[in-house]
Amino acid sequence: MASYCLAIDQGTTSSRAIVFDGALKSVAVDQQEFPQHFPSSGWVEHDPEDIWTTVMETLSGAVRKAGINLSDLAAIGITNQRETTIVWDRATGKPVYNAIVWQDRRTAEFCTRLKEQGHEALVSERTGLLLDPYFSGTKVAWILDNVDGARAAADRGELAFGTVDCFLLWRLTGGRVHATDATNASRTMLYDIHRGCWDEDLLTLLNVPVSMMPEVKDSAADFGVSDEAVLGGSVPIAGIAGDQQAATVGQACFRPGMMKATYGTGCFALLNTGDKAVQSRNRLLTTIAYQLNGKPAYALEGSIFIAGAAVQWLRDGLGILEKAEQSGPMADEADTQQDVYLVLAFTGLGAPYWDAECRGAIFGLTRGSGPNELARAALEAVCYQTHDLLDAMRGDWADASGETVLRVDGGMVASDWTMQRLSDLLNAPVDRPHILETTALGAAWLAGYQTGLYPDMEAFSETWALERRFSPDMDAGIRDHKLSGWADAVSRTLSNRKN
Repeated sequence: MASYCLAIDQGTTSSRAIVFDGALKSVAVDQQEFPQHFPSSGWVEHDPEDIWTTVMETLSGAVRKAGINLSDLAAIGITNQRETTIVWDRATGKPVYNAIVWQDRRTAEFCTRLKEQGHEALVSERTGLLLDPYFSGTKVAWILDNVDGARAAADRGELAFGTVDCFLLWRLTGGRVHATDATNASRTMLYDIHRGCWDEDLLTLLNVPVSMMPEVKDSAADFGVSDEAVLGGSVPIAGIAGDQQAATVGQACFRPGMMKATYGTGCFALLNTGDKAVQSRNRLLTTIAYQLNGKPAYALEGSIFIAGAAVQWLRDGLGILEKAEQSGPMADEADTQQDVYLVLAFTGLGAPYWDAECRGAIFGLTRGSGPNELARAALEAVCYQTHDLLDAMRGDWADASGETVLRVDGGMVASDWTMQRLSDLLNAPVDRPHILETTALGAAWLAGYQTGLYPDMEAFSETWALERRFSPDMDAGIRDHKLSGWADAVSRTLSNRKN
């Protein structure tokens, strides 16, 4: 009897596959990085064939490491980098252009024109999103308008659009299934999150043919089975969720008011608001956290574009550390008398500012500033931005005004220094779970729940286990001083761009 689930975790810089056993324990992991492409300033692309190849190789590698056969898998779950956009030929399955990554800013001017024409209110009302190049809609439009023959082929119904999950599903099923789940659909800027369907007005606004769009299903659903000619066996594909929503599921944030933050390349914080789609007054996003049995659960989301990428910059760009894990000890050694602020606007600022054009800045440098101070500034910047998100969430939703406990995951949370500073600046507890691979765990649970291998939501919630709670331990006066300095640094960064 099949008693394992495999999660495909396709990320921005690498693809991973993780095998979970019947008790939701990870038994094998395989991971491969793949190249990033930067063809122009502000442009970020992936070769979809690199994505596909690394997914297939890590899937095979994880199954081999687990010492099992494909027939031992009850299901496959997929979680993916969201908003990244792929358009491919339905007949051949070949992409017509590289994948345009969520970080890409090439459609900023297009978004500005749409705002000036007064369209943002409609976009926000229907999708819960803002008019920003971050989302998939304007990326699809760019491909159709800039790739030779793409517009005509799309009008003839020959092209398919999908986020990465959708592309992988198409390939895995041998082109038989063109579908996505509600969480990924909710990130396209083309999906009405209230009616649960593609929005004809928005498709018309961006001139995207409805024939390109995938079927939208629950996050736990029958997504078909893998093609034997592709995978070497027929395995049900039964769960799909965008990476941040999958982490929300993996953190068992099922009750309204529960909040999680994932610190990977960027940071993404989601606050579960239950069956109520809370419209933000503070430029946060309203999104679908997960959808089960036809019922969406909504969330407020704040997106920080640069989090772990800041540590990568310290390592690869500046060369002031050799390994990412050195950043915490270096920050601990920084001069406490220096107030150095690093505004991580390398690709613009996300929530709650949403400025695609501003760029990074450093404030407070002295002759005595060195690697330790820069390391602290980089880590603190992520904490400051999380504070901004939580503050905005509390302003949007009265039910979030009480004490909030933040559940965290992602690579950065291994740093005790960073998590303690996060708790100090939030003035709230921060809970780090035993299982940090919450994104893959969420995808595995969705697939296993759909196929009957794993328990229901309530029983799954009881399996969540705390590894360590970080509680605030910073003088209120110091906290206020540091937050005031951060607000000033952000203000200066934004005003400098406008001048």
